[in-house]
Amino acid sequence: MTATHPARGHTAKQQWATGLMAFGAVILMIAGVLDIFRGISAIAEDDIFVTTENYVFQFDLTAWGWVHLALGVVAVIVSLGLFQGAMWARVSGVVIAGLIIIANFLSLPYYPVWSVVMIAASGFVIWALCVAGRGDARDM
Repeated sequence: MTATHPARGHTAKQQWATGLMAFGAVILMIAGVLDIFRGISAIAEDDIFVTTENYVFQFDLTAWGWVHLALGVVAVIVSLGLFQGAMWARVSGVVIAGLIIIANFLSLPYYPVWSVVMIAASGFVIWALCVAGRGDARDM
């Protein structure tokens, strides 16, 4: 009699990767919602945005708001796709998180702490979406 035992390392690794993808999807959704709010406040030309003189990357506040609003909406849509385990959402999630990193890098002089936090969170999203295998997305 021979008994076959399931490979525990593969199962644990698969569960770990699935959990990372789910957490990455949640972080991407939170980043998207916060970008939506940031975009709305910039479009409304609220007083929370400070102006910095002599910065290389100078943008109109309204245009900057539309950029953040668009990134936020797409990030929320992609995170909903991630919860369903779609492969297009994983690829799009990496791209959107990269664009969020670029947008927050450009706003470093205006909000340094917030930008660094968003860059770190988006970097984690990219890592979480890239570390899971192809079959791990269906388990979510």
